Amino acid sequence: MAQGHMIPILDMVKLFGLRGVKTTIVTTPVNLPLISKAIKRTKDLGVEIDVKIVKFPSTEAGLPKGCENLDAITDNEIEMTIKFFKGTSMLQEPLELLLEECKPDCIVADMFFPWTTDAAAKFGIPRLVFHGTSFFAMCSSECVATHEPHKKVSSDSEPFLVPGLPGDIKLTRTQLPDYAGLDAGNEIAKLLKDANEVELKSFGVVFNSFYELEPAYADYYRKVMGRRAWHIGPVSLCNRDAQDKASRGKQASIDEHKCLKWLNAKKPNSVVYICFGSLACLDSAQLMEIAIGIEASGQEFIWVVRKNKKDEEEEEDWLPEGFEKRIEGKGLIVRGWAPQVLILEHKAMGGFVTHCGWNSILEGVTAGVPMITWPTFAEQFYNEKLVTQVLKIGVGVGVQQWARQRTAIEDFVRRERIEKRVKEIMVGDEAEEMRSRAKVLGEMARRAVEKEGSSHSDFNALIEELKVLRSSTKET
Repeated sequence: MAQGHMIPILDMVKLFGLRGVKTTIVTTPVNLPLISKAIKRTKDLGVEIDVKIVKFPSTEAGLPKGCENLDAITDNEIEMTIKFFKGTSMLQEPLELLLEECKPDCIVADMFFPWTTDAAAKFGIPRLVFHGTSFFAMCSSECVATHEPHKKVSSDSEPFLVPGLPGDIKLTRTQLPDYAGLDAGNEIAKLLKDANEVELKSFGVVFNSFYELEPAYADYYRKVMGRRAWHIGPVSLCNRDAQDKASRGKQASIDEHKCLKWLNAKKPNSVVYICFGSLACLDSAQLMEIAIGIEASGQEFIWVVRKNKKDEEEEEDWLPEGFEKRIEGKGLIVRGWAPQVLILEHKAMGGFVTHCGWNSILEGVTAGVPMITWPTFAEQFYNEKLVTQVLKIGVGVGVQQWARQRTAIEDFVRRERIEKRVKEIMVGDEAEEMRSRAKVLGEMARRAVEKEGSSHSDFNALIEELKVLRSSTKET
């Protein structure tokens, strides 16, 4: 129950529906309005979708009333997140009542709900796990957990090779999540350990990825790690209409027509898009460095900034004096939510400064745009290595410190480095080489979801397996 997980799951609902499969979405009251527009547009296509609402036990879990997704957590982040996941585990009983009533043929549940495997098993229902990340990140995490290379280096900053992982990938201890064996006693580590264990008991895993993007890691996951998995992405490509693309996620803080009109006036590959996802929160000092760095680069840009908590009419302390007047016509600041897929797919887009959340990486790849990687937490440092070391379609901004709290990101990036990296992906021969590789991957992504493409075929295989399972269950 975070935007980065809800958005691809909604796209997946659409994909199942377009194959003639009736789907039911289980959500909570506060989350329903966030997805209702996308559901309506999918229903308008003739797709059969039902919605079931379960009450989220906010107060029972020690959360404020109405705190039903990670967006709502702004204070005491670690403590509140632990309470939030405690609340999600209390949904098992109401879900089981729904399973008994609806008798579905399969349940697709996010990785953060490991208890759904046992709930589904009570009724003989197969459970598919949805990981909102890459094969690469899952394989990297498994190799680090198994071989513990981080325990064999003498300092936090000394690079180590990830043993067993294709591609000679190097990391440092500071880039590892604290749940990667460094602080295994914490609650999030326990949750992820449970998720990993029940994954082996589930029917299999669905990935929002495509084979051509990370073939060595898709093979490693299935053949070496021995997991059943299907790659069915990029799921965002099920949205062909501009309005469908614009309605993904929250209500956009900018009119998509105004945004596109602004982009239409720009030359191809001339605009940098800067966005850190729905959860990361940079402080005013870091935002100031970005503003000065991007202005000094001389590049045109769209910059998405999470809304300042202050009254919007008050002067914002993260912009240099006169900044907005100076960048008028050259830069666009979006305070809040932006129609990201529409922006990235525009021919004017030349580069993407990203936090390395998997949805953003995949949307950048699909659009054929080179990236500046700026990971902060979760599995984002793994995703960065895929972009910079394996695919070679981006450069790192240079952050080294994984942040336990998304609201307290400590690794400070200076304006000079921001300016340098923006120029690096926008101007010169190296930029053109990265852009060329990115465009090829974008074409591969689109072919993957077309008829007989790798993701289209894998999704068909999954549905056929579920049909066979349903038939054999009914016979018995």
